[in-house]
Amino acid sequence: MTFIILLGIIAVIVFGLAAIYNGLVTFRNRYKNAFAQIDVQLKRRYDLIPNLVEVVKKYMQHERETLEAVIRARNAAVSASNTASGNPGDPEAMKGLASAEGMLSGALGKLFALSESYPDLKANQNMAQLQEELSSTENRVAFARQAYNDAVMAYNIAREKFPNSIIAGMFKFTEAQLLEATESAEEKKAPKVTF
Repeated sequence: MTFIILLGIIAVIVFGLAAIYNGLVTFRNRYKNAFAQIDVQLKRRYDLIPNLVEVVKKYMQHERETLEAVIRARNAAVSASNTASGNPGDPEAMKGLASAEGMLSGALGKLFALSESYPDLKANQNMAQLQEELSSTENRVAFARQAYNDAVMAYNIAREKFPNSIIAGMFKFTEAQLLEATESAEEKKAPKVTF
């Protein structure tokens, strides 16, 4: 009889540990999926930027430095996004992505501010359409970022609870990093997109 009770206790413990492990895997996969949604929107954003630069280039021939800054910032953001996609939640990858995105937002903000000085550009239908698509994509990125951060928070809370923390430590469920904005107060202002 004692053997059966002992066997029952061991079975409960094993099933409990398996449930904790499976729960941590579920939370980890949720935040990775949430990052994939950010990645989709960022790729859309990155694809729109060269089209925007081409339209602007025709009008802003004397603003080559600004256009080159946008392209450099875009390329840095694409590289940071690719790094983060390889390991969502990695603190260094998330910081690099947030920093690159901040630089890109700042460069786009300067481009839009300069474009105000070009009436023909403001009236261009392609420019207006690209700017609307970019604005829509920015909103999608913000929603996807919020979903990712919510998923990361749920995962981190689950891995820090007792007895989950024991299983998390044994199976190397490391802390995931939130994707936070690193822009300055000036860069946090949404670019004015009136055309």
